[in-house]
Parts: sequence; structure tokens; C-alpha cells
Amino acid sequence: MTVRRMDNVGIVVESLDAAISFFAELGLELEGRATIEGEWAGRVTGLGDQRVEIAMMRTPGGHSRLELSRFLSPPVVADHRNAPVNALGYLRVMFTVEDIDETLARLLKCGAQLVGEVVQYEDAYRLCYIRGPEGLLIGLAQELG
Repeated sequence: MTVRRMDNVGIVVESLDAAISFFAELGLELEGRATIEGEWAGRVTGLGDQRVEIAMMRTPGGHSRLELSRFLSPPVVADHRNAPVNALGYLRVMFTVEDIDETLARLLKCGAQLVGEVVQYEDAYRLCYIRGPEGLLIGLAQELG
């Protein structure tokens, strides 16, 4: 087997503070925050000279992480935040939550917007998509039974 685990999902944002606050409200914990720069970092990303402020958010239990990045240089070159759910490429991250109604109510107070509606898939899940900070597409799923 080649893959041992999925380490993290990365999301580029304009406001690191707003994204940290939103994902903390969702239940993730700030694991660390740092500025990454230097020749080695540019070699990894292919961007050359770069300076990026990152925050690593950890899910309860510590099994997954979300890396939030704010590029200080070079500037951001594309914006996918308003892409519809059927756009090509990486698009959203989905979280399993204990109570989708309670979670949705909390996140709506933080500025989230429901994309469609909360739906039930058979007797297995209740699901919805929301737009979080900066229009980021986030899925919420509640396991039933």
C-alpha cells in the first residue's frame, strides 16, 4: 500500500482570521499558525519566491486537518470561490457533524449561506452545502441511525 493517510486539505483564503473563526465555530481546533517562506518553500510549490501565512486546523480526534493559506506573495492568480458544485477540479470539503440543524443554525449566524436545502438520503444521511467565509463551498453531513 502506498498511501498511509490523507494529511490535510488546503484552502487559499483572503482573510485567515475570518476563516479560522468560521472553522473553529464548526468545531475544528487551531493547531498552529506560521509564516512559510524561503527558497525551499518555492521549490515545493513551483512558485519561486513566496511568502504564505498558514493556519492548520485539526478536526476533533485529530484524524484530519485543514490547511488555510493566505498568500502574501506572489499574489493569488485565480478565484474559484463562486464556482458551482459541478465545476471541474477540487471544489469542496465535507464534514460529518453530530446535528446538522444545530450546526447550520450556528454557521448561518457567522455569515454562512445555505446553497440549496437540507435533504435526506435514504435512511443514511442528512446533507447540505453551504457557502462559508469568502464563498467557500462546504458540505455538511449527519449520519442517521
